[in-house]
Amino acid sequence: MKGLTSFFDRMVQRYLPDAFLFAIILTIVVYLLGVLFTDSGPVQMIEHWGTGFWDLLAFAMQMALVVVTGYILASAPVVKNLLAKLSTLANTPAQAIMLVTFVAIIACLINYGFGLVVGALFAIHVAKRVPSVDYRLLIASGYSGMLVWHGGFSASIPLTIATPGHFLEETLGTIPVVETLFSPFNIFTVLVLVITLPLFNRYLLNGTDPLRNTDAALWKSDTEEQTAHEIAQPTTPAEKLENSQIVSLIIGVMGLAYMVYHFATNGFDLNINIVNFIFLFLGIILHKTPRRFLDTVSNGVKNAGGIIIQFPFYAGIMGMMVASGLSEQMSLWFVSFSTEYTLPFFSFISAGIVNFFVPSGGGQWAVQGPIMIQAALETGADTAKTAMAVAWGDAWTNMIQPFWALPALAIAGLKVRDIMGFCVMILLFSFIPISIGLFLF
Repeated sequence: MKGLTSFFDRMVQRYLPDAFLFAIILTIVVYLLGVLFTDSGPVQMIEHWGTGFWDLLAFAMQMALVVVTGYILASAPVVKNLLAKLSTLANTPAQAIMLVTFVAIIACLINYGFGLVVGALFAIHVAKRVPSVDYRLLIASGYSGMLVWHGGFSASIPLTIATPGHFLEETLGTIPVVETLFSPFNIFTVLVLVITLPLFNRYLLNGTDPLRNTDAALWKSDTEEQTAHEIAQPTTPAEKLENSQIVSLIIGVMGLAYMVYHFATNGFDLNINIVNFIFLFLGIILHKTPRRFLDTVSNGVKNAGGIIIQFPFYAGIMGMMVASGLSEQMSLWFVSFSTEYTLPFFSFISAGIVNFFVPSGGGQWAVQGPIMIQAALETGADTAKTAMAVAWGDAWTNMIQPFWALPALAIAGLKVRDIMGFCVMILLFSFIPISIGLFLF
């Protein structure tokens, strides 16, 4: 295990380019595959790419706000103190790895956007508590919580097919979450990962290269290096308004009122927009004055650059995959040799591959859902289990898809190559319990 972990770490450090270059290389690969294996010619593939290039603008803004609002909230003194107290549960590197992994898993089961932010932010505080821990592995452990998000309360596929009026309702009907999220397969898989993933990540410590360990004591967050600009004695009306706690309190109370209204009328609907809303307005309240809040925003925006510039490239990749029919061809190939018993497993594998090129749970279901559900109906396979297999395939290869790692890496101040060697090992390990669950239940 030590040799294998070291091998993947060395290979990734040596050959994996920056996440932006990775997106460009993936763009070129998908373009060539489309020209070679579909009816789309070179000009048509360019058209598919350009047409889809801006399709993720809204989502890119959501994820940029995940980073910025998470930074704002984490910079508030009361939150920093809370995370610091929770981090005291870890006193050794092994305890640090297991604690961060467990907290990240629970947070991602609640909501994937919430989990992305909490995993990275908590890892930073634990690193300050246990500076001897390998910081790269600690951040990878925080990111590993994303493995379970599609088995939790923000899972897009099971929630979609449980909603009346979804696009496959005529073929599939509506499937309640009792048959998906609370199915024996999903409960088994989630519980096994909750128990074993912290232990596995702790075991990866044995394979870290001491010469490459990042000394967390040398890493400083922006919250420590930069403090909010303080105006000692505001003199002008504008300066007094900028430093008024009353202004922040009024708008903050309005935000709190909407949170109460949202949950009162929608139940426990913790979607990405309400998560960002909560983080934003709690940040406004906890920073007390508009001036302190805005200075923190200025520092936090710097972390969102990678998301803003790279997500359009992934949207272009998705555009080529869907419009050319590449994603459909991949799915149909797996269906061609599947049976009633094996279809969920091969749906999981095919979803993992397609997710590499279409890294969006909802977008991937729109592409693969009709194919896999029709195959399930024709072979007699369990449709609910097939849908969950696609969901877990989507979550599985998130471990080696920089798309979802970007927010966590931005918060942590690392590059994708710093954690990807560990993420490869997590990917290989998680294949075991997911596959066992698919065949056992």
